[in-house]
Amino acid sequence: MSILIGYLLGSISFSFLAGKLLKGIDIRKHGSGNAGATNTLRVLGVGPGVTVLLLDAIKGVIAVLLGIWIGDGSALLLVLCGVAAIAGHNWPVYFGFRGGKGIATTIGVMLTLAPLPALYAGIVCILAIVVTRYVSLGSLLFTAILPILVWIMHFPIEIFYFSLLVFVFAWIRHRSNIVRLLKGQENKIGSKTKSG
Repeated sequence: MSILIGYLLGSISFSFLAGKLLKGIDIRKHGSGNAGATNTLRVLGVGPGVTVLLLDAIKGVIAVLLGIWIGDGSALLLVLCGVAAIAGHNWPVYFGFRGGKGIATTIGVMLTLAPLPALYAGIVCILAIVVTRYVSLGSLLFTAILPILVWIMHFPIEIFYFSLLVFVFAWIRHRSNIVRLLKGQENKIGSKTKSG
């Protein structure tokens, strides 16, 4: 039950809702076409972008907590609740299964499952974004560093495997961004181009 609720919670697309409420648009038809915080920032501005980032992260936090509140609180269940929320964000049942890339929700999940690794990886992520203005690079670094820190800090093996899954999944979802990064053509914060 907690896994299903986690998925349904994750399926709430705050980016889509922000586009509809603030500009009457389907945000998936603007900017990069991605229903996530970065595209919300690009299309709607800083305030909505930051708000969507926080709300998407909170979805991840609540999904994991559901495994404690209405489940047995085992590491495996908490991980599955987190996976469900991320899957809901990326393939939302309410919005034709067209969502975002799941990074903000992943941050919320990992902050709840493994706070220190998520915090340290988050610092690297933020620094990378500040220096390069590439959100995608920060996201990729975040997911690449997580499994290393989770392993070093001896978190439950289920959380380690989850962090590996997050790493692989994020890099697959960002494959077009990786190509553009290698070519020096990736979209920077503040850019109005339509790549993303």
